[in-house]
Amino acid sequence: MHMGAAGPCYARLERRGREFVAGNDLIERRWRVDAGGGLVATSLYHKPTRTEWLQDRRRSPAPVPVGQPVAEDRVVTLTTHDADGTLAAVLSAVGAGSSLTYGFEISPGVAAVTTRLAATGLDTPGQGDGADVLEALALTPFHLRLTRVDFHDGTDARNELVQEAEWLLHPSEQELRLAGCLFAVEDVLTGGGLLLLKQAPLPYARPVPTPVDLVVRANERRVMLKGHGNTVDDDQPGYGWTVILSSDGRAGRTAALQAHQRAVRPYRIGRDGLLLSNTWGDRNRDGRINAAFLSAEITAAHRLGVEVVQIDDGWQKGTTSNSVRADVTGGVWEGFHGADQDFWAVHPERFPHGLAPLVQQAKALGVRLGLWFAPDSADDFAHWHKDAERLLQLHADHGIDHFKVDSVKLRSKRGERNLHAFFDHVLRRSDGRILLDCDVTAETRPGYFGRLDAGPLFIENRYTDTRRYWPHATLRSLWQLAHYLDPLRLRMEWLNNARHVDKYTDDPLAPASYRPDCVFATVMFASPLAWFEVSGLPESYFAEAAPLIATWKAYRDAVFAGSILPIGAAPDGVSWTGFAAIAPDRRSGYLLLFRELSPAAEATMPVPLLQASACEILGGQGDLKVGDGHVRATIRAPRGFVFGRVWLDEDL
Repeated sequence: MHMGAAGPCYARLERRGREFVAGNDLIERRWRVDAGGGLVATSLYHKPTRTEWLQDRRRSPAPVPVGQPVAEDRVVTLTTHDADGTLAAVLSAVGAGSSLTYGFEISPGVAAVTTRLAATGLDTPGQGDGADVLEALALTPFHLRLTRVDFHDGTDARNELVQEAEWLLHPSEQELRLAGCLFAVEDVLTGGGLLLLKQAPLPYARPVPTPVDLVVRANERRVMLKGHGNTVDDDQPGYGWTVILSSDGRAGRTAALQAHQRAVRPYRIGRDGLLLSNTWGDRNRDGRINAAFLSAEITAAHRLGVEVVQIDDGWQKGTTSNSVRADVTGGVWEGFHGADQDFWAVHPERFPHGLAPLVQQAKALGVRLGLWFAPDSADDFAHWHKDAERLLQLHADHGIDHFKVDSVKLRSKRGERNLHAFFDHVLRRSDGRILLDCDVTAETRPGYFGRLDAGPLFIENRYTDTRRYWPHATLRSLWQLAHYLDPLRLRMEWLNNARHVDKYTDDPLAPASYRPDCVFATVMFASPLAWFEVSGLPESYFAEAAPLIATWKAYRDAVFAGSILPIGAAPDGVSWTGFAAIAPDRRSGYLLLFRELSPAAEATMPVPLLQASACEILGGQGDLKVGDGHVRATIRAPRGFVFGRVWLDEDL
C-alpha cells in the first residue's frame, strides 16, 4: 500500500493497487482501478452526516479523456506531496503507448476533492457520452433537486449576474443536457448537497468548446460531468473539477462553496480584503495622472482610511486606446510590446522622478501603491514571461503587490495556457504576496471559475456620469454572487455620490439619497473598491464614511474568518436585505442589514447556521435583537443600515 498525508488529508492505493482512496476528516472518495489504469467511482462518503452518495450499481469509468486511449495494461503508481497544507496526489497509469495521469487536491476542513486528467497516446476523438467525461455518478438518494447556476460576466453589458434553473429529478423527466460551470444536487429530505464545480471559463469563453457540461438521466439518478477542454493531441491537464459535499440545505451549500474557494486561496491578513481606491471611477481616465495629483490622492486616502491607492491606466509610458490622448497620438488595447518596447516603463513626463517618491510618501502614511496592468494578448500571450517579470520587478523595486489585470482576450488553448503561465509565474515567484484583481467586465476572460487562486475579481464598471450606478444595484450583484462565490473574491465598487446629482433628478434611489457610510456599507463584506478620486470627495465622506471604515478594519479579520451568507430578500431598492458573517464554530458572527426604500421600519428574518443570543451594535442607524435562529432589526429611516456583532451568551 502506498499512501501520503498532509494533516487530516490522505491519499492511498489499497488492495494491491486496485483501489484508490482520497479524503480528509469530512469526505472520502474511492475508485476501483482497472488494468488499464482507468478509475471507476465506487464511494462518495460525507463523514459528518454518514451519507453515502453513490449506488452500488451502474458504475461507469470516469474520468475518461477526450480521445480513445490505446487498449493496453498500464503500471499504476502514486506520488504525494504537501502543498502549503493541501495534499497533492498524482496517480499515474503508464503503458507502452499511452498514459493517464490523474491529479488530486484535498484540503483540510473542506468536504471537497479536486481532480485533473492528462492523457497521452490518444488515437481518435471519443464518440458519444462515454468520452470526454469528468465524473459519472449514479446517486443513492431518490428525491433530488438539481440546480444549474448560470453566471454572466462581461458586466459592461450585463447586470443580472446570477440566474438559477431548477428541476426535481422525477423519473419521467427527459434526459437533460446542460451547459455551465456549477451544478448543485440536493436531497430534499435531508438537505444534503452534492456540488459539481468545473474550474473553467464560462461556456462561451472556452477556447475549446464544450457544448454540454452535464448530462442528467433522472430515471437512473445518474449525472455525468463532461468536457476537459482539451483536444486529442493535447498532453496537458484539462480543466480541474471539484466534487463538494454539504449539509444544511442552501445555506450549507453556500458555506461549503466559500470554504472550498478559501482553501484554494487562503485569507492572508494584510493582503486580502483591503480597501483600494482607483481614480478611474470619476471618468477623467488618465487625463489627471501625474505625480502631483497622486500625491494629493495618497494624502486624502490616508485621511479616509484607504489602504491601497491603485493607479489605473496612465502610469506607464505607452498609450492605450482608453487614453485621453488616444485620438491624437493613437493607442492600443493589445500588441503593447509591438507598439513600444518600453510600453511598461514608468511615464517619464508624468512621473519624472519615477514612482519611488510616491511609494515613500504612501509608506510614511501607512498606505500602499497599486497599479493597473494588461498582459499582452497579442499572439496568444507570447510575451507572458516578459510581462510577468515586469510585475515582479515592480514588486521588488517598490513593494507593489496589488495589480489590476485588464485587457485579457482568450482566443485559443495556447493563449489560455500562456495566460495561466503568467499567473503561475507571478504567484510562485512572489510567494503569493502579489494580488491580482482580474477584470471580468468585457471580452473573453477566465471569469468567475477559470482561476480561483489569482485574486479578487473586478466585477463592474459603473459610473454616475452615464447614470449607470445605484448603490442598491451593486448590493444586488454582491448579494446574488455571494451565494456561490466567496465575497472576499469580489472587488465591489462604491462611488462619490455627490457627482452628477443632476442626472438622477426625481429618482428616490439616486446615489445622493444615501449617506456616504451606507454607500460604503453596501460593499464592506466584500473586497471594497473606492471608485473615485479621493482628493475630490466632499467632506461628508470623511465625516461619515471614515469612522465606519475604521470600525470595519477593526473587525474585518473576524468577518472574513468564516462564511458570509446572504440573508433577507434580494436587494431591489425597496427590500430588507443583508449578510450574516458566521464564525467557524457557528456560535458568533456579524450581521449587516439594510433597510432599502421600504416603508417598514422593522423586519425579522432567519439567520441560518448561527447560534446567537446577544448583540453589540457597531455601526449604522438601527438596532438588532437575535435569538432562535432569527434576527429582528429596526432601522429608523429608509436607505439605512445597521452593523452588529452577535454571539451566544450562555448566561442568557
